[in-house]
Amino acid sequence: MAGTPSITLNNGLTMPQVGFGVFQIPEAETAAAVSTALEAGYRSIDTAAAYANEAGVGAALKASGVPRDELFITTKLWNSDQGYDQTLRAFDASVARLGLDVLDLYLIHWPTPKRGKYLDTWRALDNLYQQGRIRAIGVSNFLPEHLRAVADLGGTVPAVNQIEVHPQLQQRAAQEANAALGVVTEAWSPLAQAGVLDDPAITSIATAHDRTPAQVVLRWHVQQGRVIIPKSVTPERIRQNLALFDFELTAEEMTAIDALECDGRTGPHPDHFN
Repeated sequence: MAGTPSITLNNGLTMPQVGFGVFQIPEAETAAAVSTALEAGYRSIDTAAAYANEAGVGAALKASGVPRDELFITTKLWNSDQGYDQTLRAFDASVARLGLDVLDLYLIHWPTPKRGKYLDTWRALDNLYQQGRIRAIGVSNFLPEHLRAVADLGGTVPAVNQIEVHPQLQQRAAQEANAALGVVTEAWSPLAQAGVLDDPAITSIATAHDRTPAQVVLRWHVQQGRVIIPKSVTPERIRQNLALFDFELTAEEMTAIDALECDGRTGPHPDHFN
């Protein structure tokens, strides 16, 4: 993807550092939004079975004319499909909706610890990976103890842990646990659902760089080495969210954004979401 760096995963596969997320985009609008993103230069698309828009993503991919080997497509297994056999069936359904033979990245969407199924689920993902049906496997919303339990199985270590990260919720312990195991941190809700964009620290930095507050926050993520998947249905914002690689934040500006941590979670807590 021209102008956009890639991150190398622990199995040697590379994925674009900036992808396009489709959370909460209605199925009827998904194909148009993904088409706009692909035209803007995105090559990584992140969806999930729970978003109920995998078919819309697949339609946009088919119509795009972008060669398959230039694309990086992620989807996620929903909680009710956890368990070894259920996972295999759910994977088949997801790739069918996407119109793909091989998926680039498949994630367990939540650990749902009370269900007690995520280790069996991981074994199913590893089986699919060993068969070559997925190029990389990972997890989402896993806390350090969940991640270590998967690693302790002794099989494939997750390539990615997609967690909520933004200036008000930096999950430093989770990021450190990811790094210790060679797992890439991917940030969902990287803008805190726009909740940080009017913070004076952010707006002053944006003014100094003649950038939008969203671009400043996304650049902060990029400079700290995370993969990000900002979402928008507005064509101009879709383009702006990718225009992050011709400016740089200073060390002082990075520190000012780091200081906004306030445990400001916008989604469920992984220990309690089952």
